[in-house]
Amino acid sequence: MASRSWNRVELIGNLTRDPELRYTPSGAAVCTFGLATNRTYVSEGEKKEEVDFHRLVAWNKLAELCNQLLKKGMKVFISGRLQTRSWEGQDGVQRQTTEIVIEDMIILTPRGNGGYGAVPEDMEHVKAEEPKAKEENEEVVKVEEIKKEEKDEHKEKEEPEGKAPQEEVKDDLPF
Repeated sequence: MASRSWNRVELIGNLTRDPELRYTPSGAAVCTFGLATNRTYVSEGEKKEEVDFHRLVAWNKLAELCNQLLKKGMKVFISGRLQTRSWEGQDGVQRQTTEIVIEDMIILTPRGNGGYGAVPEDMEHVKAEEPKAKEENEEVVKVEEIKKEEKDEHKEKEEPEGKAPQEEVKDDLPF
């Protein structure tokens, strides 16, 4: 019987440096950058803060988008998996690093706050998968419109019975 395993990392933090985009010899885009997460706690009656630094890696289209949209200092949500790599350095010493391979990223820095400027809203949430087809996006909009209509209908039903809905009164006053 096979046992299940789970490798998932979710972080909210600030970028410690601008993303760096490179390409592998086969042409795959790879983007690396750092993320800092803060933790505040009280020890012996004194408030302390601890910072952890994480190495992040994005591949292919997500790598290119991270490079275009992210800047040092921005707050982001990252979801991905842990990966440990080993290699032998030029000096012959065996080296190892653990990094987070990004599968999902959401920009949390508001626009105009040193953020990402005039980025289309549909790019605020970027997934590693290919974008959804146009028809699927239109269905999402239709579902949101239906929910809004249902909410409006619910408000109309809340008005007490026996009272007619009040009409807007327009005054012909000059002021």
